[in-house]
Formats: sequence, structure tokens, C-alpha cells
Amino acid sequence: MSQIFKPSAPDYKLSPYTGMTREGWIEAGKHLLKGIFQNVEKFEDPVVMPRKEEKITYPHAESPAEWYEAERRAEMFEGLTRSLFIAAPLLKNEPDLTICGYRIANYYKSHILRSCTESDPVSVGNYEQLQKMTNYVDSFRAFQQTVETCALVIGLWVSRDVIWNTYSREERDLIANFLSSFAHANTVPQNWRLFNMLNLAFLYMNGYSIDEEIMMDHASEILGYYAGDGWYRDGHCFDYYSCWAFQVYGPLWNEWYGYENAPDIAAKFEEHSNKLMETYPDFFDEDGFTNMWGRSNIYRCAATSAFDGNFYLKKPSVNPGLARRICSGSLLQFLSREDFYYKGIPTMGFYGQFAPLVQGYSCTESPFWLGKVFLCLDLPAEHPFWTAKEENGTWDILRGKEVKTTTLDAPALCFSNHKANGTTILRTGKIIKNCGDEHAMWNYGKLAFSSKYPWEASPNGSIYSVKDCGKNGIECPIESQQYVLKDDTSGVIEKCNVTLWHGEKDGILYRRQYFNYTLDRECMWMQAVNLADFAVPYGIFRADRIRLFRRPVTLTLGAYGFPDNGTQIFKKSEKSAKAIILKGKDSQGREKQLAMTVYDGWDELDVIRSTGTNPESEHSVVVYAKTKRKKQYGGAEPYLLISQVISKESWEDFSENEIFPIKKISYADKMKSGGYGTVTILLKSGDEKRICFEQIEGTLMA
Repeated sequence: MSQIFKPSAPDYKLSPYTGMTREGWIEAGKHLLKGIFQNVEKFEDPVVMPRKEEKITYPHAESPAEWYEAERRAEMFEGLTRSLFIAAPLLKNEPDLTICGYRIANYYKSHILRSCTESDPVSVGNYEQLQKMTNYVDSFRAFQQTVETCALVIGLWVSRDVIWNTYSREERDLIANFLSSFAHANTVPQNWRLFNMLNLAFLYMNGYSIDEEIMMDHASEILGYYAGDGWYRDGHCFDYYSCWAFQVYGPLWNEWYGYENAPDIAAKFEEHSNKLMETYPDFFDEDGFTNMWGRSNIYRCAATSAFDGNFYLKKPSVNPGLARRICSGSLLQFLSREDFYYKGIPTMGFYGQFAPLVQGYSCTESPFWLGKVFLCLDLPAEHPFWTAKEENGTWDILRGKEVKTTTLDAPALCFSNHKANGTTILRTGKIIKNCGDEHAMWNYGKLAFSSKYPWEASPNGSIYSVKDCGKNGIECPIESQQYVLKDDTSGVIEKCNVTLWHGEKDGILYRRQYFNYTLDRECMWMQAVNLADFAVPYGIFRADRIRLFRRPVTLTLGAYGFPDNGTQIFKKSEKSAKAIILKGKDSQGREKQLAMTVYDGWDELDVIRSTGTNPESEHSVVVYAKTKRKKQYGGAEPYLLISQVISKESWEDFSENEIFPIKKISYADKMKSGGYGTVTILLKSGDEKRICFEQIEGTLMA
């Protein structure tokens, strides 16, 4: 029996793009809850779901007994509170909701109380109990339960008339004491501060005493994480945590506490949310798809919950018809796929099960974080979010092969909307990751992230750690949308782990990537590549300049990972330019087409096939370019690496000018190799692009 979700009565008059209405969203929530509760055998059982993966996710079997027990309890709490993200808005709309024979209000009312009761078998432990359980190894330690208490108070607030207000005073006090133990305790110095803030705010609005000095310390620090353009920096990273944490919890905090008690801070949170709304709709593609980027990709469509958050403000600014269209499109991106489910629940992946993106702080129940998108059901039926006709923003305005590019220097994000193929492509910067951390570079450091081509892990399992790099005979690996460098003298493999940001100049985005960056060397003793790229109708054109101090080397560059379900491969050439075109279908049977073209600087163009490294399809193909630099000081060897990757969601042939877009390349330097000066690229369309890396040295940002 199919597990996929389809609304029973789509309304294409109100919602011309998705057919999704408020009733459709309620059906989707019930669909997810049914998947969850079909795995709960008895009313007394916690929300602990079937586990398909056991090596990466917690509870970790190899952990010491006391730590394993803390993780086991955290897993129960994640299942309870994150599924409540889905259940609470449904209960507000249907208090007597019954799923799989369980009266949902009774189930959550019972299990919430039990989770907070020390003697109960499903008790998750308060902060002091967890510290004692783990032998007080770290007095500053924060526990996963802190995260989940925030989900709990949101669920209790949304469903307050059905659950919280029906507890006795004694029961509410017990839960409040449990919440207070985490609210006033240690937390992680990034988005976690918001969890403490919402716990404190929930207690405050329900008449419990709180330490307001702690509240203001957290709130002040959260403000300090704001970078600009609507984006907060989470640790060192910019990613969806800015949107599904800061821009959801901030507006809720305003309503619960800030507007009344800290109006100056609340005004800033409101300003930042509305600033995000100026450009955030363009982060999604023409279908409303969410791009696979950053950590915690198992949360998927939770990226759209920032739109829900904006509507909790006194003066929201987002277009409601556009917000619903994106939220619905992203929801259907996942719920309408069979491979999204494992025994009725979301897989540990982006679409299907996909180990390369899973992180050790997650458990089987962690994907229920996506349930916060159902906060839109907290909005009444007459709210504009539900009554406005769907709009598609930028995508309704663009025509033909137009491209809209948005560049935000504060979070170092550049995203382009390509009308020709309906894709949104993201280019990023201000990235510093540990040398050898492949996972972090897949999440953050790809040269480009496409909404229609989720990032591919190392093809053919070619994952080399730093300790392996010196072994002789290692072939230079291929990475999708990444440069990989092999020192042909030592055999050392180097990958880019740092991306610095210059920004856009005359329509060109400039960045720099360092290979194997470490703090124990001057950066002049590190191999690097200066990046220069710009959007074209179907993709991204690159004119990058290598910055080497040691040769000979071999360098490779991969295109996007292409789903391989019977792929046709075509080769073309025009003078010195070479191209490979792939035509095939994704795992859902949809037509796909990708072309990579190389010009100056590259020697070869080929493909590599892989298994288990693509999040969309079991098998994949990566087109890649390869070149060598042989002379230690070779001024006549090309400095510039010119390439292009374009894609279509159909098999309609690209034109020759789309595959080979260059009419002429002019070099200003004496050796005509791109070593210095301006490189002028005249396109057959008549556009002229002038690539000049001079003076970016003084403005690179991390």
C-alpha cells in the first residue's frame, strides 16, 4: 500500500500551484500522525519509532552505560515533543482527534506528565537528575532534553485548551518544575539559548517565577548573533537554523514575553524577521522546493517555518499567498514521495534513507522537527494565510530565460532564480571547517547547491581522510561541485575546507577556497583557488583562478550528482571546448538533463558512476573535469579554469549556444594565461563578463 500523501480535495482555484488548502494541511498532519502511531503498540508505550540506522544516530550502543541511559531518555523525549509539533495544532482544531485507535489528547496528556515524573518508566529526567546520572562529568554540560522542552512548551501553548489547561494545579506544578530545571540551567551558546528563553517565557506567562536576569542574558546574546539581511549566525555557520530556530522562536518569544517585558529587544526580533521576508521567498524554487544545504537536512520542509513565525508578529510583512504556496510546495516535495517514508515515518535522509547526511546528534525521531511547519494550523481559518490566493512571487514575474540573482553579504549567500528550468541555485561563503571533515563540506562548502540536484557525497566511496592522504597510488578523487587537488609528488589529496567571501562585483560573485587549511601554516603556504562565477539561464558559469605554490598537481572538478536510472551520455566539442550531456530520469520517473562544458584550463572531461552517494537515487553519475599543472613555476600554463554546468527538467535538447556559450576569451596578461589582469569573456548572447581578481585580497571575509 502506498504511503504517499495526496490531498483528498485539492482546490486549484484558491491554490493554483499546489491545490493545498487548510483542510489539505490538516489531512497531511493526520497522515504523518498515522504513520507515527501505527508504530505505537500500546497506549503506555512512548513515541520510539522503528530504527533503520544504528551506527550514526543515538542512542549509541558503544556509549558508557550512564550516557546510553541519558541518550535513551532523550530519544523518548524527542519522539514525544517533536511529534507534538504536528499533534498540537491538530488538537486545537479537532480536540477529539483519534488516530490508530488512540485518543490523541489523552495520549499526549498522559505521556507529557509521565515524562516529567521521576519515578515513571518513561521519565526523561530533569537537568539535575541527568547530571547525577552522568556523574557530573561536566558541570556546564547541556542535554538534548533542553531542545525538546522548547518543543514541549510550544505544543502545550498551541493545544492549551485541550491539554495544559486540563491538568490539575498539582500536575501543572510538576511539569513547571521540570521545565524550570532546564530553563535556568546551562545551555549551548548558539540557537539553544532560545530554548531556555521560551521555557522561561512559558513559565512566566503561566504565573511561575523566573530569573529574569538569565532571560535577559540569553536574549541579549541572541541579538548579538544577528549578522544582517535577516540572518543570524549560529556558531560559525549560516544555515537553516537561522530560519527554523531564530526566526520561529524569536517571534513566539515576542508574543509570550518580549512585547510586554522587553519591547526594545522584541522590536529588533520583529525587524529581523521582516528583513528576512524581503528575500527569503526567493530561497525556494519555482515548485517551492527546499534546497539541500547545511546541517540537519533531515528536517527538510521545516525551512519554511520562518514564514509561520512571521505571522506571530504584531506587524508581519510576508505575502500570505506566497508564504502558503512555498510552505505547501515544500511539504509536498517530501510527503508526496514513497521513499520519504520508512514504516510510515520520515526516513533518516533528505528523500530516502541517506547515511552521508545523518549526524550523530540525531535519533530516529529527530525528523519530526519538520512538524513545526504545522504551526500554520494555529492560525485561524479566516487568517490571510489561508484565504489569500496562492502567488509565486519572483517566479510569476520572470519571463523566458530570465535570471534573478540575490546577493547577501552579511550571511554570504547568493541565490539565483532560473526561470528557464525553475531551479534555485545557492552559492555560499564564510565557511571554516576542520581539515578532512568531508561531511561539513558537503553540507556547506559545495561550489553551488541546486534545488533540483541535492548534493552528492564522494562518488564511488572515494572518501579519503587526512591520515590516508599520503598513501602512494591514490587516484585523484572526484567530488560533485567541489575542487579536489592531488599533489603528484607526495600523493597527498587536498580538499577545500575554507571558503572566504568577497561578494558580487559587476555581476560576478568572487570567493576564495583553501585546500586543507590549518592554523599552523601561513595561508601563502596553502594551495588555493579564487572563485569567480555568474548565473546563466540554465545554471552557473565558472572562471576560477588557481593560486598554487607547489606543483606538479592534478586537479578535478565535478558537476552535480546526476540520478542514474538509465542515463544516456553524449559528447560534443566546439574548437577546444568539450561538453558531456546526460539525459535520464530521477527515481520518481521525471526527466532530467545536465550538461558540463569546459574551456581553457582543462585537459579532460569524463564521467564516474557511483552507488549509495546520491540522496535522490541509489545510482548516480558525475561528470567531471580534470587537468594537470606540471611546472613548479609555469607562467605559461593556464591559470584560469573555465567551465559551465547547466540543467533542464526535460529532455528537450540544449541549443549549441547554450552548451557552448562563449564567443571569445581575451586575456590582458603578457602570457595570455590569466595570470594577472582582466579576462574578458564575450558570450554569444552579446553579454560581456569581465573577470578581475585584483584587490579582492583586502576584502575577503570569513
